[in-house]
Amino acid sequence: MTDDTEDTPETDHDSGADVGHDLEAERTTAPMSPYSARDVAVGFVVMLVGAAVAFGIPLLTMGV
Repeated sequence: MTDDTEDTPETDHDSGADVGHDLEAERTTAPMSPYSARDVAVGFVVMLVGAAVAFGIPLLTMGV
């Protein structure tokens, strides 16, 4: 019996995970990606707006 992961010459290495990606580029993940102080500020503003919506709307509707 052969192993399913065994590479053979007729194995096709084209998969859906390869589509649209540069296979030669070094692999990175989001925490390793560089970001600027502006990126941090935008994220903080988005967090504040989200908190205002999440807590503000229920507080406003309770007073009605």
